[in-house]
Amino acid sequence: MSRNGEKLDTAPSGYTPPWFLPNGHLQTIYPALFRKFPIITDRRERIGTPDGDFLDLDWGIKGSSKLSIICHGLEGSSQEHYAQGMARAMIENGWDALCWNYRGCSGEANRLLRSYHSGATDDLETVIDHAIAEDRYERIDLIGFSLGGNLILKYAGDRGVAVRVSSLCAFSVPCDLAASSAQLAKPSNAIYMARFLRSLARKVIEKDLLYPGRLETSGLKEMRTFAEFDDQFTAPLNGFESAEDYWTKCSSLPVLDTIKVPTLMVNALNDPFLPEECYPHAAAKKNPFLKLEIPQQGGHVGFAEFDEDGLYWSERRAVAFLNSV
Repeated sequence: MSRNGEKLDTAPSGYTPPWFLPNGHLQTIYPALFRKFPIITDRRERIGTPDGDFLDLDWGIKGSSKLSIICHGLEGSSQEHYAQGMARAMIENGWDALCWNYRGCSGEANRLLRSYHSGATDDLETVIDHAIAEDRYERIDLIGFSLGGNLILKYAGDRGVAVRVSSLCAFSVPCDLAASSAQLAKPSNAIYMARFLRSLARKVIEKDLLYPGRLETSGLKEMRTFAEFDDQFTAPLNGFESAEDYWTKCSSLPVLDTIKVPTLMVNALNDPFLPEECYPHAAAKKNPFLKLEIPQQGGHVGFAEFDEDGLYWSERRAVAFLNSV
C-alpha cells in the first residue's frame, strides 16, 4: 500500500527488519550510529576537475573487469558504513569498487567557492571519464544512496541513450527535491534536519575563512530548513536563482522516463525523509528500464540485517540486480 492507501503497481520486496527495529526512524538511526565497518576502499586518488577543483576517489581494486561506482548521501563521504558495506558486497561478488567523495566531503575543503549539490552530474561524469580512462573495465555500474541516488538517476536521465554505464541501483532517493525538503522540515524530522544543518554550517564557516567577504553568513546559525540554506548558499554558489530553481533543475523525477539502461530504485514506504512524491509509480509504469521497489520497511538508507556475512539487505539486493542485468 502507498501512504495514501492506494494500491502500488511496483515490484514486491522481501525485506523484513530485525524485531528490535520496528519503525522507520529506528531503521534509519540504528545503522548510522551502530554499524561499524572497516575501510574496504583503501587506495585514495585525487583527480582534477575541468574547472580547477579536485575530487578524492577511494578505490577497492581486486583486478576485475567490472567496476561499481558508489555515490554517498548528503553530508556523507566515501567512508560511510553504507558505502563501505556496498563496496565489500561488490568486491566479494566480482566487481572492483570506487567510492568517491563529493567536493568538500573527503575531510578537506575544496578549492573553489562552488559546493557539491544534488544535481552535480558534471562531477560524476568526471569520475566516470577517469574510470573509463583506466582502460581495464568492460562494464561500469552506478550505485547511489539518497542524494547520490538522485545524482545517478539525474545523470542517466539527462543523457538517455548516451549514458556510458551498464546499470544503476539507487536507494532511498529524494527524487523530488522540493517535496523532500518540505518533508524534512516537519517537526517529526527535526533531529535529522538539525544534524544536516550543523554539518553544512561548519562547511560554510570553513569556506568563509578561505574566501573572506564572499559569503553572506548572517543568520546561518538560526537557519532551520533546507529552504533557507539552499536559498542563501547552495543556489547562488552553484549558479541557481533560488532554492526553488535549484530543486526544480536538479530533481531526477522529471527525467526518470528517459533513462535507457536497467535501473533499480528502492524507496522504503516508511522512509521518514520521503514524501509521496518520491515514489514515482507513473514513471516506473511508463519506463521499462526502471524497476521500482517499495518495501514496507527499511527506513532511510537502512535495511539492516544481521546474517553471518555482515551484509545488509540493500547490499544483497544490489548484487542480485546487477547480476541479473
